[in-house]
Amino acid sequence: MSKAESSSSDQVKVDISLSPRVNSVKPSKTVAITDHATALAQAGVPVIRLAAGEPDFDTPAIIAEAGINAIREGYTRYSPNAGTLELRTAICHKLKEENGISYTPDQIVVSNGAKQSILQAVLAVCSPGDEVIIPAPYWVSYPEMARLADATPVILPTLISDNFLLDPELLESNITEKSRLLILCSPSNPTGSVYPKKLLEKIAEIVAKHPRLLVLSDEIYEHIIYAPAAHTSFASLPGMWERTLTVNGFSKAFAMTGWRLGYIAGRKNFIAACNKIQSQSTSGASSIAQKAGVAALGLGYAGGEVVSTMVKAFRERRDFLVKSFGELEGVKISEPQGAFYLFIDFSSYYGIEVEGFGKIENSESLCRYLLDKGQVALVPGDAFGDDSCIRISYAASLTTLQASFERIKKALISLRPAVPV
Repeated sequence: MSKAESSSSDQVKVDISLSPRVNSVKPSKTVAITDHATALAQAGVPVIRLAAGEPDFDTPAIIAEAGINAIREGYTRYSPNAGTLELRTAICHKLKEENGISYTPDQIVVSNGAKQSILQAVLAVCSPGDEVIIPAPYWVSYPEMARLADATPVILPTLISDNFLLDPELLESNITEKSRLLILCSPSNPTGSVYPKKLLEKIAEIVAKHPRLLVLSDEIYEHIIYAPAAHTSFASLPGMWERTLTVNGFSKAFAMTGWRLGYIAGRKNFIAACNKIQSQSTSGASSIAQKAGVAALGLGYAGGEVVSTMVKAFRERRDFLVKSFGELEGVKISEPQGAFYLFIDFSSYYGIEVEGFGKIENSESLCRYLLDKGQVALVPGDAFGDDSCIRISYAASLTTLQASFERIKKALISLRPAVPV
């Protein structure tokens, strides 16, 4: 027997099992649909992609130039794990001036995107068996992040008739001794809902009764907001600074998705824990992106004219889609007050049999139908915890949105609502 044959026959079978923690996590449906739509487009299929939450604007020139200058000036080495002092100081100034909350640089950790900041916060404060309270519809990653921390996501449904806002009484009735973290996102992904200050105050009163309960306030869309709606940072409410982890970043308002830059602010012990996790995973964020972040925060209050110009365009797109879809039969809409998403109830079209396609049973099959017949990529609401709806991202040009609406309308025109509206 040859040496190779002997080696093969004696080979031990490899254990290819994965950890239960990873097996409990679902892949991101938003990412999967975006990747699929991109592959179709690269194959020559004229798909309109409205799945990803990514502004269609270029990063403002002054921000891009700061990044370019950082490279030219050799600012390309490792940065401090928690972020450069220059950027953390600028973030502290922003939070004080715009949000009314005071922090010192050692209460800030800069990460590779707000997504990393959220995960590190969940890992830092949750123990196995803890409960993470998440209003639905929710951003797809919140429940999976809870599972990665061996915590249990507790989903609290909201109603389109209530603009998808959490009912304080429902919150209070679901808090237990295991409740560790409440995640709030305002303006919301996927609904675009904005929590009024009075409602946040009611929630804060409930939170204050439970010493173990912390709040993670995801404020990544704070500048993409439509008057008269106004943003309130949860940490600015009486008694909430001590128990709030505030997450924000640069991706959405400053059109910096690819720069991968976000941050978290909170009590020193929580932030030190986040910093420790980051030190053993990714280390500090890109030195180049951090220079660009300083430039972004230097644009003025709420991003100044650069951001307000983008928000004006988003509002025009929102108004077009709300009006257009509002004229379709069997459609329910809660007008978004922020972000750049429409979360539309199309459930009246469920139960319809389509020749050559099959039965439209839920949000996923309706999205497959619209991709097949209309060549428009959207995200099914079941990914966000509400199967009656579909998310449409209007972070695309008005011309693109007009074309996509016509495609969707044409694809739906032959369908008849299964339930009278």
